Amino acid sequence: MNKHELLEDYKNQDEKLLLAKTLDKLEFSKNRNKIEYSDFLNLAEQDLINTFFKKIKFSNYYFFGGKGEAERKILIIYPEKLTKEMVEKNHSKMVSVIIINLPIELESEFDHRRYLGAIMKLGIEREKIGDIIVKRRGAEIIIKNEVQKFLVQNLGSLTRFSSSEIEVEEIQNINEIEQQKVELTEIVASLRLDNIVASLARTSRNKAVEIIDQERVFINFKIETKASKQINVGDVITIRGKGRFEFKEISGNTKKGRYVIKIDKYI
Repeated sequence: MNKHELLEDYKNQDEKLLLAKTLDKLEFSKNRNKIEYSDFLNLAEQDLINTFFKKIKFSNYYFFGGKGEAERKILIIYPEKLTKEMVEKNHSKMVSVIIINLPIELESEFDHRRYLGAIMKLGIEREKIGDIIVKRRGAEIIIKNEVQKFLVQNLGSLTRFSSSEIEVEEIQNINEIEQQKVELTEIVASLRLDNIVASLARTSRNKAVEIIDQERVFINFKIETKASKQINVGDVITIRGKGRFEFKEISGNTKKGRYVIKIDKYI
């Protein structure tokens, strides 16, 4: 495998570096005949790697983030002697869940940004943290095992969590956790992606097109750069920096012919 030839078409240095590291893990997995896995990857990084692996016809891999609809996931590469089912038994060795239980007086006090900010304040790299699932009485934070001990020991030292209970849960129990949603009613001129993004991001249509061009928008977890793409009921729309949304239904039309739609926003 000639790494230079495989990567010569990639001009973006960040993308090239990520793929180079990925190829290293692929080589380690083959040469050592063992499972290799990455830090947590965002949707754009997952899409890049997925497209690259299809290009080189490599299939012994998958992404895992604790549950099917997780946004941030690790890449798991495994040797030919193993099946995916065999590899899945090793998830608990890779990632786990830190549970923060807030006291009743702090109920609903913190959002995703404040939980993430607390972790960053402790000096943990973002790549070591997966999805943060916010609940009324706390949060479940998916992490790589290598930072588990440090976080458990130090989160309680932060003022905002000094009266909270902090514990570790096995990753397989993440399936019992349901992420909260809030229903939004939006009125849009059409079901084009740029119209939907403008409404959800609370911005102009021109600015929405810029956001799409910047590869910050994902439809069903894949980058979408076509502003005119029609959005369908059931589609999951992720706007980096704005959140994740699910198009639930078209509930009617206004007198001017605009669509009245129902959207679930993940919180």
